[in-house]
Amino acid sequence: MSAPSETSPQRLPPLSREGIVSAASDLISQNGHEQLSLRKLAHQLGVTAPALYAHVTDKQDLLSSVAELQFAALMTRFEAVGVLVEDSNPLERLRALGNAYVAHATANPNLFRVMFLFPPVLGANSEPGITTSSSSSEVFGVAAASVEAAIEAGLLREIDPLVAALALWSAAHGIASVLQMGFGFDEDFQQALADSAIEISISGLQRR
Repeated sequence: MSAPSETSPQRLPPLSREGIVSAASDLISQNGHEQLSLRKLAHQLGVTAPALYAHVTDKQDLLSSVAELQFAALMTRFEAVGVLVEDSNPLERLRALGNAYVAHATANPNLFRVMFLFPPVLGANSEPGITTSSSSSEVFGVAAASVEAAIEAGLLREIDPLVAALALWSAAHGIASVLQMGFGFDEDFQQALADSAIEISISGLQRR
C-alpha cells in the first residue's frame, strides 16, 4: 500500500505595488471606493494589513494609484481617437473625445468616481496646460489642445481656451453622471443623449 502523498501548501505570488493596486481596483469596481479598506484588501490578497505598508503609504496613496490607472486607460481611448480622426477636423475630434469620455465613465462608474478624487492640475494662468506629469493633467491637455486647434482654425469663436475646454468637459461629465444614475436607458438612447449634449456644447462655442 503506497503512502499518502503530501500536498504542498499553495504559494501566493509575492506582493508588489502593481498587484496591490490591481486588487484594489477589483474591489472598488465591485463595491465602490468608500467600502475599500487596507484590512479588506489584505484579506483579499491573503496577507496581513501591515504587509501592505511596504508598498503603499495609506488608503489615499492607494486610491491615487487607482486613479492614475484609470486616467491612463482614458488616455488610451483618447489616443485611439487621434488615430481615427484626422488633425484637420478639430470639431470632429472634440465630438469623438467627448464620446470617448462618456464611454469610459459608463464602462465602470465606481472606478470613474475614484478618478475625480484627484482632478487635473491646471496652470495658474488662463491658458490650459500640463503643470504636472500626472495622467489626469495629460488627459486634460489632450482635450485642451483640440480646443485650441479648433479656435485657431476659426471653428470656435475667440474665447479663453481654458474656459472652452472646461465648458466642453462639463458637458461630457454631466452626461456621464446622468447615465450613472440608473434610469435604465437603452444604448441607443444613451448615445443620442451624449451626442446631443456634446453638440449643444460645441454649438454654443461656435462663431455666430
